[in-house]
Amino acid sequence: MLACADGLSNTAVAARLDTDRGTVARWRCRFLRDRLDGLSDEPRPGVPRTITDAQVQEVVVRTLEETPQGATHWSKRELARRVGISSTSELRIWRAFGLQPWRTETFKISPDPLLTGKIRDVVGLYLAPPANAAVFAVDEKPQIQALERTAPVLPMAPGTPERRSFDHVRHGTVDLFAALNSATGKVIGKLSAQHRAVDFRDFLDEIDRQTDPGLAVHVICDNLSAHKAPVIHEWLLAHPRFELHFSPTYSSWINQVERWFAELERRCLERGVFCSLDELKTALKDWIKNWDEQARPFKWTTTADQIIDRICRYCPYCPYCPYCPYCDRISEPGTLGGQTRRTGCRANLRASGTPHPPTCATRAVGAQPLIAESGHAPYELQALPRPPPHSRPAPSPLPVTSGCGPAILVQVHVLPDGEVPHVTGVPTDARA
Repeated sequence: MLACADGLSNTAVAARLDTDRGTVARWRCRFLRDRLDGLSDEPRPGVPRTITDAQVQEVVVRTLEETPQGATHWSKRELARRVGISSTSELRIWRAFGLQPWRTETFKISPDPLLTGKIRDVVGLYLAPPANAAVFAVDEKPQIQALERTAPVLPMAPGTPERRSFDHVRHGTVDLFAALNSATGKVIGKLSAQHRAVDFRDFLDEIDRQTDPGLAVHVICDNLSAHKAPVIHEWLLAHPRFELHFSPTYSSWINQVERWFAELERRCLERGVFCSLDELKTALKDWIKNWDEQARPFKWTTTADQIIDRICRYCPYCPYCPYCPYCDRISEPGTLGGQTRRTGCRANLRASGTPHPPTCATRAVGAQPLIAESGHAPYELQALPRPPPHSRPAPSPLPVTSGCGPAILVQVHVLPDGEVPHVTGVPTDARA
């Protein structure tokens, strides 16, 4: 109507608004006949609405806040009988509001006090790998079973999927060590009867042999005790180009080799039939060989901040106080279900000059932080008091961590000749 008031023809208005000329003429006639009342929508044909807004509200409120007696969640028919509407209408309301009471998901928040630092460390290796270095995601798949079905597998036919018996005969198990090169997608594999520390050391030897001697090697692995055994510490001291990066506790999802294990399970093991342990080993070796011939790397796209923000969705329900050890945010008593209310990020308070409680690591060490510049980002380190000469241990890496909160991983190499210890750590700055 505003365009028609400018004196344009029906054809010109239709071209400007990308509509039909008949539509413009129809609305012009309605406005001339009924003036402003003609611009409102006319009553539509069909049965009048029978479900009121109060009933819709009752369905949503009962679904979110109540459960039926003796059950854990509502079914559509039970809730429809309670509200007094049909089950089809009740299901439409659920769909409109995105409610699915029959579904449930699980989650696990890592209790690792170094969670944020480890996430930034591992994700940084994926998104911005160091120059002149190879990054390997390493893990083991233990107890791979050589399973033989008790009856022959019936092949697929038109209209009929492949069929197999549900029971099987086991001919033994084998462990697979795998190292996925995050840059090329190729895999270094090694089969073993067990996954002890000495077996992991032998696998590191295999990685060392198959990697260019001029490259530094960064190995991402989990917190298995075999990865931290004394024999591994001795091996790392003898191979200084290797550096281990541990993923957070209960966070195997951050290790890219787990995605490769999923492909191995889906395409080789799940539907495989192995009549002997040797047949299983041959199948695993052939799978790795075929994979390397057409290897492509898995592309990591999520940043560390995005991962931490997703973890922070659970912060209002975490019992940690006075601040959340995951997102490094200060908490104050609030009204959120008797829990705590997050009032801001430490980085924002630090930038605004607002005082905030010191972290546990600062209180535990009792010294001002030292700032050391590296090739990638500033590292915040804590100065440690020098022990008496008679109490110094032999030259070995000494991990020092605090007990709670956003702790800082400090590693001190104590030198026997009394020189200043060389201190390395994990980036702790939120913007690093």
